[in-house]
Amino acid sequence: MEKLAVFCGSSDGASDVYIEGAKKLGKELAKRNIVLVYGGASVGVMGAVADSVLEEGGYVIGVMPSFLENREISHKNLSELIIVDSMHERKAKMADLADGFIALPGGPGTLEEFFEIFTWAQLGLHNKPCGLLNINHYYDPLIALFNHMSEEQFLHEKYRNMALVDSEPKGILDKFKIYEAPTVKTYLTEKQI
Repeated sequence: MEKLAVFCGSSDGASDVYIEGAKKLGKELAKRNIVLVYGGASVGVMGAVADSVLEEGGYVIGVMPSFLENREISHKNLSELIIVDSMHERKAKMADLADGFIALPGGPGTLEEFFEIFTWAQLGLHNKPCGLLNINHYYDPLIALFNHMSEEQFLHEKYRNMALVDSEPKGILDKFKIYEAPTVKTYLTEKQI
């Protein structure tokens, strides 16, 4: 794995534990020479993970739509900042660049990004690992919802297991390293994809 996309909030969250968890992930990415691909902001959990990678000598690529450049306060010290026209282009660019995807704590935007990329995996549009870094049990309700979806037969068990979960950066990255995507039968032609 050479590049990893991280979806996360532009806020700090209610506890310092979220910023500390983001920093731990950043250090682990740099230690493993994995390039961080993220939303490009200098604030909140986003800024913390990027700063941590940079402080450890790692490489960081930010991807930000032009209309958010001032609102999310684009990070000025990134290895590379790619400005795109829309949120759709941001997600597509991050998906193209990354070999896997981790969601750190964040709000609706973080969940939307994670669910889109997870759904693409479920449809067989990519076979890259998708994971939740469950800092401070933040994603426990979402994990319970995944289990409920599976129990109620709206999510096949093999797809539920595609959402890798760990509370520690080392653990989630180790799971990514051995991840094997399930076989997905797709009826889409190359032209439709």
